[in-house]
Amino acid sequence: MGKLDRRAFMQSALAAGLSLTAANVLWSKAARSAPAKGGLFRAGLDDGNTTDSMDPATTNSRFMITMAHTQRNFLTEIAPDNGVKGELAESWETSGDAKTWMLKLRKGVEFHNGKTFDANDAVASLNHHRGEKSTSGAKSLLTSVESIKADDKNTVIVKLSSGNADLPYLLTDYHLVMLPADGEGKVSFANDAGTGGYVVKSFDPGVKATLERFKNYWKADSAYFDAVEYTAIPDVNARQTALLNNSLDAMIECDFKTVHMLERDGNLKVDEVPTGTHVSMPMFQDTAPFDNPDVRLALKYAVDREATVKMVVNGHGSIGNDHPISPIMPYYDGSIEQRAYDPEKAKFHLKKAGLENLKIDLSAADVVITSGVDMALLFQETARAAGIEVNVIREANDSYWSNIWLKKPFCLAGWGQRPTPDIIFTLGYAAGADWNDSHFKDDRFNQLMLEARAELDQKKRAEKYGEMQRILHDKGSVIIPFFRNWIYARRANVEHGDKLTSSWPLDGARGAERWWFAS
Repeated sequence: MGKLDRRAFMQSALAAGLSLTAANVLWSKAARSAPAKGGLFRAGLDDGNTTDSMDPATTNSRFMITMAHTQRNFLTEIAPDNGVKGELAESWETSGDAKTWMLKLRKGVEFHNGKTFDANDAVASLNHHRGEKSTSGAKSLLTSVESIKADDKNTVIVKLSSGNADLPYLLTDYHLVMLPADGEGKVSFANDAGTGGYVVKSFDPGVKATLERFKNYWKADSAYFDAVEYTAIPDVNARQTALLNNSLDAMIECDFKTVHMLERDGNLKVDEVPTGTHVSMPMFQDTAPFDNPDVRLALKYAVDREATVKMVVNGHGSIGNDHPISPIMPYYDGSIEQRAYDPEKAKFHLKKAGLENLKIDLSAADVVITSGVDMALLFQETARAAGIEVNVIREANDSYWSNIWLKKPFCLAGWGQRPTPDIIFTLGYAAGADWNDSHFKDDRFNQLMLEARAELDQKKRAEKYGEMQRILHDKGSVIIPFFRNWIYARRANVEHGDKLTSSWPLDGARGAERWWFAS
């Protein structure tokens, strides 16, 4: 579609035996669905922060994740089928031990500031997240990197201390965007230059961003809109009202409880995508009382998972089992016994820990997920039956990720789906990882992580990842009650392809690049 003119289409249709009337109807439908350029795409996002920055090392909000996929490119990207494909890296190959990788870069790609993208930019962009002083959220993903060097202008060689069969997937992490090098091995992000489909025209952190199509974008079949406008609207009801009033063309995160009302509106379309995205309840393993494994088990048994799925996401998700690998992800181990709500078992473990009257604080905010505070209050109720008193602290939405997450010993946290187990384990569960929000540490787990990462035999790799899931289920310091579906909505005149990427909302955060207005 979009590559066949009307005359050729009609000739093919008539040759296939269609009547002239039927051929005209089919052509009209095809023309309406074919990608067309033009228009201002207005999207309402949910968690912009006043601390948001164009420095990709600091990215931790979905507003900036969406921005990253709009104004910049990566070496690789997650395709609509959730596999990995090249973006600025055209191809790659690895050594037999997966320790040395050679990436061939795309030629003729231009930054918004006019600079031509080359290997020096790629090296500087990746190294921006490495080093002792780095505070990047992607630092832990790159700890096994020994060196990143330019072999020539269009070739990058990455050498690792231990094998990593998932490197192409790892390079899709939303921090690892490509930026122009400054000539001294560093990157420059002061002028917001990227190689993406849209150029930043204004950016008010935590409020709004406006972008315009980059006329020299190297992807000829992408970035159809003339301009894009992102507005931070934390309140889901305000987002839905804006969409209904035609003040937005698309919105992130519908209200699970009222999405059926949007589905009945003929001017709107709702998209729902199963994911590995989840809300977790991390507990600092090195902080009392969570340093006691029986306390952690008691809290896990005190969660009514089925009720949580019904209340928080209105059934739009699947029950979790206290590890971050969802049923749709590779290497999911379905043989692990599903933990159920059991106040008596919770009491047993509390008694074993000598803490039969446990009192704890739980921080929560709706920025984590719509009805996040309600989720915490439900846990308060179900935990009471086990003799646990939970004091729910309602935290501010606009500073939650900077002031609460990673700071408070027990809180709600939101994790987007990662394409492979290694990436989520490395980011959130490896000992010492910057985003290890439960301070989890287990020697066997870390040993298995290194072994599985380099293992090319898929059966052996699956066995190792299965054991890691069991370790987290039994000894981990995080509660994962459920995996949720992405549910977002758009005006009926906004079109997209048949498959939607599940990594982030709005088609893997690439709605601005992949979608278009019906002609």
